[in-house]
Amino acid sequence: MSLIQFENVVLGYEGKAVIAGLSFEVCQGDYLCVLGQNGSGKSTMMKSLLGLLQPISGQIRKNVRKNGIGYLPQQQPTQADFPASVREVVLSGCQGKHPYMPFYTKEDKHLAKEKMELMNITHLEGKSFRELSGGQKQRVLLARTLCAADELILLDEPTAGLDPVVTEDLYELINRINKERGVTVIMISHDPAAAKRYASHILHLGQQMLYFGKTEDYDRAAVIGRELNG
Repeated sequence: MSLIQFENVVLGYEGKAVIAGLSFEVCQGDYLCVLGQNGSGKSTMMKSLLGLLQPISGQIRKNVRKNGIGYLPQQQPTQADFPASVREVVLSGCQGKHPYMPFYTKEDKHLAKEKMELMNITHLEGKSFRELSGGQKQRVLLARTLCAADELILLDEPTAGLDPVVTEDLYELINRINKERGVTVIMISHDPAAAKRYASHILHLGQQMLYFGKTEDYDRAAVIGRELNG
């Protein structure tokens, strides 16, 4: 089943295009990795998926239920210093489901516990978020994202700033969420090697769509050479 469709989309700000010619489809269960150099339009495309930016032209179709998209942004210094426990941070992912309720439901608490177990962070639930390592924080924020929605998750460079061992561990975890739980993943990355190892599809941007297709065909497309040669 198709969840996201871009049809000849042009994106930009104040009428000035940042990226053009976006035509691709994401289906249920896909793992799409979005590659490209800085300034290639990756974050602009992510904003359009979140509904924060409307196309200059073309059409974006979403077949995702209300509150069906979870989002894990790039880590910011302010995020790293949350004055809250791990359990409170994970539970906060449920807020969007009933924003006018002043308390969490029994179902919310059960969901948070389930996602902490999935992320293997139950033993950290009472600890302060600010005391955690970088990898532990990303596990907590990923659990929070899955509380918000587990149909489609958008991940913006989730391994940025992590050491190689923790990075590999997080990639394995995301892959398991996709393969075993059936969660559709769209992830921005600067790591072509990891994309080729884990993703089912690759979208490579360079102010236009340089490649979209199955991961197994990516190398034959010689995208990186085309990008470097302009």
